[in-house]
Amino acid sequence: MLKSAAQARAEIGGLFNIAVTPFGDGGTIDYDAHAENLERIVDQGYDGILVGGQYGEFATMSGPERAELSRRTMDIVAGRKPVLLGAGGSEPALVSELVSLNGELGGLPMVTAPYVSEVREAHIVDYFAEIAPLSPTGILVYNMPETGHVIPPALLERLADIPGIVGIKQGDLTPAVVDRIAGRLLDRMRIVAASDLHLLGPLMCGFHGATSTNSSALPELIQETYRALEAGDAAGARTLHMRWYRIRELLHEFGQPQSTKAIMNLRGWRGGHVRSPLQDLSEEQVGVLAEALEELGIEICATAEAA
Repeated sequence: MLKSAAQARAEIGGLFNIAVTPFGDGGTIDYDAHAENLERIVDQGYDGILVGGQYGEFATMSGPERAELSRRTMDIVAGRKPVLLGAGGSEPALVSELVSLNGELGGLPMVTAPYVSEVREAHIVDYFAEIAPLSPTGILVYNMPETGHVIPPALLERLADIPGIVGIKQGDLTPAVVDRIAGRLLDRMRIVAASDLHLLGPLMCGFHGATSTNSSALPELIQETYRALEAGDAAGARTLHMRWYRIRELLHEFGQPQSTKAIMNLRGWRGGHVRSPLQDLSEEQVGVLAEALEELGIEICATAEAA
């Protein structure tokens, strides 16, 4: 459990599993499934856990739901792994509440840029300068292109001067951007790659870690890939990464996190459902994923086949 921004800087790195939020048939959060999934992640040896982010479907959840998810998560993990807790949003008052809560709980709040129209760079700087001190553990800036506001490298360098900003979860992983960040920011804050679809390049450039949604679906393969690269075996990591290329094709086609949840369900894990406006995969799509898993040598749970 984190207690300070200094501790967060020391511990935020390595491979973080992005946990899905399992919703039941009625759309409520299935906390029994959530606890089961978190226990499995801890047992699998991941360096940390991320809850309530983009693929945790935070945008479909109310403020009280997000706060309860944070509380339950920290109770379950109980200090065994560092935890990133999503606190992004378009409503500054809610973001402030979540940042304060998540930091007090011992997690590291993860905050996106404000996604409102006509926002300027000065607004973004002021926003983070106001938000960061609210958490005793600091904050992690999530540079999330899906908000419509990609924070350019020059602005990230300005944010690095703000006390309390521990690091960046970098969603824009284009080569020129990765190169500039690696050249100018690695010694100033913690930098983690936001996607396991583009894992190798940022890590080869020196990023301190990565977050992985698909480690909830393919935990052994993605962790083996990361550990190979961590050990200096770039060729082995490349070979492992290419093994699940067919799955990545299907993820792009079918969408996330519904595909990750479908794979979890196929493996007998409790991925649950997605919330509207997302939709669970069709029976046909699930069948295509099952075939791709079998090609990887991954066993499908008998009860999932029957369903």
